[in-house]
Amino acid sequence: MATKIRLQRHGRKNYAFYPIVIADSRAPRDGRFIERIGSYNPNTNPATITLNFERALYWVNNGAQPTDTVRAILSDEGVLMMKHLLGGVKKGAFDEAEANRRFEAWKANRQQKVDKLKASMASKQELEAKQRLADEQAKNAAKAEEVAKKKAELAAAKAEAEAAAKAEAEAAEAPAAEETAAE
Repeated sequence: MATKIRLQRHGRKNYAFYPIVIADSRAPRDGRFIERIGSYNPNTNPATITLNFERALYWVNNGAQPTDTVRAILSDEGVLMMKHLLGGVKKGAFDEAEANRRFEAWKANRQQKVDKLKASMASKQELEAKQRLADEQAKNAAKAEEVAKKKAELAAAKAEAEAAAKAEAEAAEAPAAEETAAE
């Protein structure tokens, strides 16, 4: 029986997540499977991967063929690296302790890269947030200046109208006062 390591699609429309399963190569994508060895969630940034390392290594060593996406996942998680190192042990190139030491060094290096990537993404998001805040404050200041200018124009127009009304009232009272004084 030819076995495949593949993804099964689960989740709702536009928000899928994928269990990683061992299945007969003739079985449909979301059909019957032999064993579930992990999951892959591409909806998070970076993608969330859970994997039973020992079972994945067992199946890869027993000839299960991964699909392209699963091959990339297994490579990132180190399953294919460990298979390669165990092949070296079988050939007698080095012992199992050396293989474990090399794998741990590879794993530590990979973890540093992932941590650095997460830190750069976090700092990038922080800078974007600061930039958005600065832009918003600049827009708010411009809007406040525009509103203050408009209020000043309205106040000046109102004061001018009041002055004109007062002058008109005084002009109307002046002739009346002159008439009363002439009589």
